[in-house]
Amino acid sequence: MPRLRSRRRRRCNRDMSTDQPFLDTYGGQSTDELIAMESEYRIDSLVLAFESALDAKVGHSRPERVVLAVEALEREVNNGGFTQFFVNSSLEYTKDIVEAFQLIGCPLTAELCRKAIELLGVEDLTDLDAIEQASYEVDDDEVRTEQFNALDSEYYEGAEEPIAVKLFEYIKQNRHDIKL
Repeated sequence: MPRLRSRRRRRCNRDMSTDQPFLDTYGGQSTDELIAMESEYRIDSLVLAFESALDAKVGHSRPERVVLAVEALEREVNNGGFTQFFVNSSLEYTKDIVEAFQLIGCPLTAELCRKAIELLGVEDLTDLDAIEQASYEVDDDEVRTEQFNALDSEYYEGAEEPIAVKLFEYIKQNRHDIKL
């Protein structure tokens, strides 16, 4: 019987100040206005505000897709492991996720994503049905379940890559291509 995956949280990186308040909701600010709030609010909460604003849009620029892909992976893996990323609507970012982490400067997480995709065993990363089906099949394969559990553990222990901080820097560098 497959072992249950760990569900520890990694969102709060040790590089982020926890004495700053958390921005509870996105309030209609522009890209520059959210960036200007950097000294007032926790970075991870600002990144979540960007995700919330971008989710409400139709059609996304490449930098906007990077933000959405990284945040989707963070949310899903933190809540249920890599296989959860591959079964929820976040699976639409499967083809983009490795490059997204490379672009924000998180090569270790990019490599974990590459390994997870390889372990999934789907060749056509645009075939969302095949990705979802392969993810469900992991639960029937003890060896692959253990391999995914190991990747999940590596991800949870990867505090040396402050994902939210790196993503926020990427947002600042690409502010002209991120429209809220």
